[in-house]
Amino acid sequence: MSLKAEFEQCADDVMKMKARPTDSEMRELYGLYKQASVGDINIEKPGLLDMKGKAKWNAWNLKKGMSNEDAMNAYISLAKEVTEKYGM
Repeated sequence: MSLKAEFEQCADDVMKMKARPTDSEMRELYGLYKQASVGDINIEKPGLLDMKGKAKWNAWNLKKGMSNEDAMNAYISLAKEVTEKYGM
């Protein structure tokens, strides 16, 4: 299986989990997913009152400079860990 195919499979598996991961696990997954699929952050930071948007922006911004391949590998590792932990 290619890296991209494994990444997409893991992303699909994350969406099918029985229980929701912790907020910190979700932020880490989000940041890695966006870095792997889009690359470096390319949007403005959300306003002060948009707490969810700011959390997502910060999670993605922390991955700035990471290569797409490294982000995919890190996402795959974390996705496998959380799907094992929370079940599918």
